[in-house]
Amino acid sequence: MKGGHRHDSHPPPSGEGPGERSTRLLHPCSPQAELKPHPPSYWITACIELAAADPVMAALIARYPDCVLGDRGDPFQTLARAIVGQQISVKAADSVWARFAAYAQNVSPERIATLELDALAACGLSRRKAEYLVDLAGHFIDGRVEPVRWKKMEDEAVVAELVDVRGIGRWTAEMFLIFNLRRPDVWPVDDIGLQKAVALHYLGGDRPTPKILRQHGERHAPWRTVATWYLWRSLDPAVVQY
Repeated sequence: MKGGHRHDSHPPPSGEGPGERSTRLLHPCSPQAELKPHPPSYWITACIELAAADPVMAALIARYPDCVLGDRGDPFQTLARAIVGQQISVKAADSVWARFAAYAQNVSPERIATLELDALAACGLSRRKAEYLVDLAGHFIDGRVEPVRWKKMEDEAVVAELVDVRGIGRWTAEMFLIFNLRRPDVWPVDDIGLQKAVALHYLGGDRPTPKILRQHGERHAPWRTVATWYLWRSLDPAVVQY
């Protein structure tokens, strides 16, 4: 990650980590996507209020009328995909996930916990990411993480619990807040795609510092997730989903 950005817990080797890739892209009709097509209950209200307050948002929302935040519905798979996707290209992440899922056959905590690290590495995962996935599975199995509680917890409380898991840092936790819990007001300042989009649309191409990006995000509250979504779309119209 660039200087000043927070790394995920237990920093991975060079070339791996959160935020160096903006998004995990899947076409909405892709059989891999397995999305629930209904938008979050707040989506329409958020779009109306963002468009009324900000001409850039108004233009982006009008440009991508069919883009809606989907829901895979499986907390373990959402986190596993985010770990696989840390700091590698979209194409590489798609390829590695496909090989990993085909080998595992059932991407569940119980199944992943039984797999050998060498076998996972043969799917294209680094040894470190293979360790992260097995450790994540162990957290689910033994109850150290309890997804059923997260729906009633505040965003920062969920983040705090997730970053205790090896291989999960703030960026990965924020992807979970967006794509699984579908929280309305997440602004992932470590995300390179968000940084690029804000630079493009608001700052004349100058990449924002984390402080400037946080300050900019305040204008989109309380709908920063939706603003992030459309800013991502402005860089690549394919639908993003973890």
